[in-house]
Amino acid sequence: MGKGKEIRVGKPPAFKTNEELIEKVEEYFNTTADKKVTITGIALFLGFMSRQSFYDYENKPEFAYTIKRTRLIIENGYESMLKSGDNNTGSIFALKNFGWTDRQDITQEITADVTTSEKYNLEALSAEDLETFQKLAEKAQGNE
Repeated sequence: MGKGKEIRVGKPPAFKTNEELIEKVEEYFNTTADKKVTITGIALFLGFMSRQSFYDYENKPEFAYTIKRTRLIIENGYESMLKSGDNNTGSIFALKNFGWTDRQDITQEITADVTTSEKYNLEALSAEDLETFQKLAEKAQGNE
């Protein structure tokens, strides 16, 4: 290999223009039975070798909007399935792969006014220990 020659590795881009991509995406949505669209389904339909190849097109500025919108439409389909009342396990799994979570954030704040000549590092206590400490302080003050 001579100097200055570019070495190209991998498959050439699947789409030359965003319009070509949009046309194929619309074809997929129009021909998929019962609107059971999936990320792997669209990746295969568009000719990608993997989901990651499909996701990588999002990093190409000319295709980013189309890929993001396509993913959003598929995500919306899974979200809609949650309202159907049927077995939602598959939809929940798929939505978690879209970044959804099913966690609960609980914030608990405990304050206590204690007058003593001793110094205590209350920051070292757990929330449970602080709650116990507060109950003991209230009991000592006769405020049970």
